[in-house]
Amino acid sequence: MTDFKRYLVTAALPYANGPLHIGHLAGCYLPADIYVRYQRARKRDIKFVGGSDEHGVPITIRAMKEGVSPQQIVDKYHAIIRDSLAEMGVSFDIYSRTSSPVHHQTAADFFKKLYDDGLFEEKETEQYYDEKAGLFLADRYITGTCPVCGNANAYGDQCESCGSTLSPEQLINPRSTLSDAIPVKRKTKHWYFPLQNYEEWLRTWILEGHKEWKNNVYGQCKSWLDSGLQPRAMTRDSSWGIKVPLPDAEGKVLYVWFDAPIGYISATKELTPDWQDYWCKEDTKLVHFIGKDNIVFHCIIFPSMLKAHKNFVLPENVPANEFLNIEGDKVSTSRNWAVWVHEYLKDFPGQQDTLRYVLCINAPETKDNDFTWKDFQDRNNSELVAIFGNFINRAMVLMHKLCKGKVPPLHTDILDDTDRALIADIENAKPVIETLLEQFRFRDALYEVIDLARKGNKYMQEKQPWIVARELEKDPQQQKLIDNCLHLCLQLAANLAILINPFLPTTAKKILHLLKVVDKMLDWENAGKLKLLSVGYSLRTPELLFRKIEDEEIAAQIAKLKGGLPQPAAETAPANKNKAGNTPSASTEAQTNAQGTEAALSPVKPTIVYDDFAKLDFKTGVILAAEKVEKADKLLKLEIDLGFEKRTIVSGIALHFTPEEIIGKQVVVVANLAPRKMKGITSNGMILMAEDKEGKLHFVNSPDNVPPGSGVS
Repeated sequence: MTDFKRYLVTAALPYANGPLHIGHLAGCYLPADIYVRYQRARKRDIKFVGGSDEHGVPITIRAMKEGVSPQQIVDKYHAIIRDSLAEMGVSFDIYSRTSSPVHHQTAADFFKKLYDDGLFEEKETEQYYDEKAGLFLADRYITGTCPVCGNANAYGDQCESCGSTLSPEQLINPRSTLSDAIPVKRKTKHWYFPLQNYEEWLRTWILEGHKEWKNNVYGQCKSWLDSGLQPRAMTRDSSWGIKVPLPDAEGKVLYVWFDAPIGYISATKELTPDWQDYWCKEDTKLVHFIGKDNIVFHCIIFPSMLKAHKNFVLPENVPANEFLNIEGDKVSTSRNWAVWVHEYLKDFPGQQDTLRYVLCINAPETKDNDFTWKDFQDRNNSELVAIFGNFINRAMVLMHKLCKGKVPPLHTDILDDTDRALIADIENAKPVIETLLEQFRFRDALYEVIDLARKGNKYMQEKQPWIVARELEKDPQQQKLIDNCLHLCLQLAANLAILINPFLPTTAKKILHLLKVVDKMLDWENAGKLKLLSVGYSLRTPELLFRKIEDEEIAAQIAKLKGGLPQPAAETAPANKNKAGNTPSASTEAQTNAQGTEAALSPVKPTIVYDDFAKLDFKTGVILAAEKVEKADKLLKLEIDLGFEKRTIVSGIALHFTPEEIIGKQVVVVANLAPRKMKGITSNGMILMAEDKEGKLHFVNSPDNVPPGSGVS
């Protein structure tokens, strides 16, 4: 079905066990808001629902750590999350919470309907039990080694390192997070949803019916279906959550991933008495915005639940984004390696749109992407300030200077090819951006908006009305050229307000204020028009839309990020532990200073005599092959040509470089270090690296014309 009467958009429910970081924004909330704002501008009937997930095991874990009740935790973080999203301009029609009475009743009724229809399988199974704590352990109360990637701190339901969905039985060396005890198996009864019964239907619905879904979503769904689906328990042993609505279910609650997506339904119930129109009528387009770690729940489990219930529409699309890393490293809340949204709002007041811009233009739509503070500064200063803001400001300043502060007329009789080219650019931008937004390609759509402003700058530079103005005394007819230039530039400014509105709503409102027009101009139907501003209309004095971000501000954020990392105790840390967390040896890179780097970046070590230095044998080499070391996130196994022989060296640079990008690199090797085994691999040497002020590593290269094996002194 392609003709939809109404739209229902959801964004993943965040766990109310901590504040939001920018990875959350980039993953689902910002793209969802862009899509919703665009559809509202098209005057479509659309509801945008969300809320806090308040029943997950992370809630109870956080409560135990802080020594408070789970309710106190969710009350605290629900407010922080809600306010952060609102301040960032994420325009939910309702932001609810799964602790609400409406949700408890809705989720319980949903479970009871499936139970009464005989769809659950009741099983008594052995599950992990903590004998010290006297409790059955929910999946997230169990940690161990991931069987897929070797992460030693994987949870019993998911590995946050590689994203694999797990069960506690798959973990290697499982332990209880409550007491660190080794859990034992005990019998307990639960109700299982028979996912395997929906496998063939899912194959038809997804693999044949939704080939337009993003590759990462379609591919993950296919992988799950090809592996075969199994029954999944929809209840858990716990005292925190929605009680299972059955008489023989004491101490049982609904599984959080059964309960949470029903939160979309209950929030819509709270929002409007017409909620069934949005959930039960086939002419509704339901779109779930999520991160890639939630694909299986939104594309396999929840649709199967909806199908089993029989009364609900199914998602038309699930545009999941990949992960956003921070400064080359994965976000880690436990290590405080994150940029927290509520802290950003305090540090950069009034600059919500700058963050929205950077997160969208660098969005992890098809692959994991990296946020760096330097890129944040560069994009603000060179794109928002120098391109978009500069065009609007120049048009307004020149209009006041050369056209008496009023919109000048357009003299169609003297339009030239340059004028007509800009007119075509304005008219053509709308359908291009519209198509990209409908396809959930928000990054490309935003690029087109900025590129249109870039074309405006180029047009103005070619026309140079400030130069033409010098000829007015000699030839007053030159005013027509100035009029045409600034008339088109001002009409372009109005169009830019419409086109930028889904992405940067605060900026769009600022432009409306400068142009003295009402919000209705932002309706999408007005995009591409050349008569948005009336001739002779007085406009306000220009104001800058964006401010330049200074180096000192960025340095402070980088220091704050790195300063937030937990520091190991001095007595337990190796004496020569380096900044990357590796102990320098024959298997890791040396933390040397690059020529020209500020000394403060890497303090000078204690003085040595020349004889100590002379003992080191530096040789030039070339990397012939590189591969990741299993179960070691930071290590690469390198084969290096030293001219006189080939060496295997294990180096801790995997977080900075992929194996493919370093093949053929010229390197300098400490060739006479004693061999050392790392992860079962004998490493024979060390490659030299330099670390810049942002913590990034760079190869200390040998000259290209020096053959491998040459000495370095």
